[in-house]
Amino acid sequence: MTLPPSSERSTSVRPTAAERSSSRRGHVQDRLDPAQGRRRAPPRARRRPRRQRGPGRLHRAVLGLGALGGELKDGTDDTFILIGAKDAKNIAITGAGTIKGGGRHFIESDTGYIYRCPNARPFTIFFIHCEDVTLRDTTFTDAGLWCIRLTGVDRALIHGIRVDTDLKYPNADGIDLDRCRQVRISDCEISSGDDAISLKTCEEFPEYGPTEDIVITNCTLQSTSSAIVVGVDAVADIRNVTVSNCVIRSSHRGLSVNLGQEGDFENILFTDCIVETRHFADDWWGHGEPIYVTAFPWHDKVGKIRNVRFRNILARSENGVYIAGFEPDLVSGVVLDGVRVELDRWSSWPGGEYDRRPFDRGEEIYQHVTSGFHIDTATDVTLRNCEVVWGSVQDTFGAALEAIDAEGLTIDGFRGEANHPEVDSAVTTSTRVGAAG
Repeated sequence: MTLPPSSERSTSVRPTAAERSSSRRGHVQDRLDPAQGRRRAPPRARRRPRRQRGPGRLHRAVLGLGALGGELKDGTDDTFILIGAKDAKNIAITGAGTIKGGGRHFIESDTGYIYRCPNARPFTIFFIHCEDVTLRDTTFTDAGLWCIRLTGVDRALIHGIRVDTDLKYPNADGIDLDRCRQVRISDCEISSGDDAISLKTCEEFPEYGPTEDIVITNCTLQSTSSAIVVGVDAVADIRNVTVSNCVIRSSHRGLSVNLGQEGDFENILFTDCIVETRHFADDWWGHGEPIYVTAFPWHDKVGKIRNVRFRNILARSENGVYIAGFEPDLVSGVVLDGVRVELDRWSSWPGGEYDRRPFDRGEEIYQHVTSGFHIDTATDVTLRNCEVVWGSVQDTFGAALEAIDAEGLTIDGFRGEANHPEVDSAVTTSTRVGAAG
């Protein structure tokens, strides 16, 4: 295994970052078993404006539920990075060894579906403003927070690694790319309690610009939240992303473009993927959607999504494809070409819902009959040679395709019927005044 030189390898990396107020929860509310009913996750607190913090001070992680966590915040006692580097060039972690993040030492209790943990937990790997980074052939286990976080990194290769975190561990993402450029992720196996691969532009490091020119290919992924997500922590742009030849199994959400802040997302391509998603506890963001493209404001502002493509996707799921925006023109130019969705039920968790978190201007978990494809308040969406197959008849299943306020919708070569064809049409379209939901 090759590590950075001792001058660059430290557990006390000291970046200049914006101070965050306490905004996310580190503890989890108890949840009931599905057979006994369930409680909704509590709303997230609004974050306050940040002020810049001078260099040379320690920092720690502050986190909450869902797909998010790992913000930097002032601290005076400890730093929470296992292996870190800043302003380094030509650094690598390679070889067939195992790096253990020690996450098990931060578990306070087990609610059954998610652990309770303290706010302060360690990043396993955190590289900041580095160039020419290589991670290859190494196994990473037992993460207590984001396992591999790259922030402001130019040119990185992540190849053949294995990330194995506890599937009940909140915020234990596999790989997080934050304001990075020219990154290739290939031939990796990731099983994580939160997002397996997440692309971000976090607020702490505005000086590092957008995330762009990212290639993800030939990976096998499992997540209790999203297997691959573009967003949600994104106050700057994310663009020029390709995802191909990936297999996603038993995840709460599959391929996700989830915009909740000011950044714009564009030129994102998903091709030749197999996706399996299912319902699970509401503590985890997602609701079994195999494909998910949304723009809903987390706080005051939200950017736009444009030019997103899904081609040759085979999905087996408990929920349908969900494409939606809070207002017209926030989501445009989405193309689904050769997407086959087989819907069935095999878990005991409730269906007939879509998860729109983070969203502070309406119902976060949106109760609605499940369609194979659900399009709501989106512009210029194209479905070409898409198909819906039902594995069973369910009260919560509806049309093969439902479109609401979908201006410029194009449907070509669509196959499939309603789950209840005797009472419902295969394709339904409607308009309404106002935002989605």
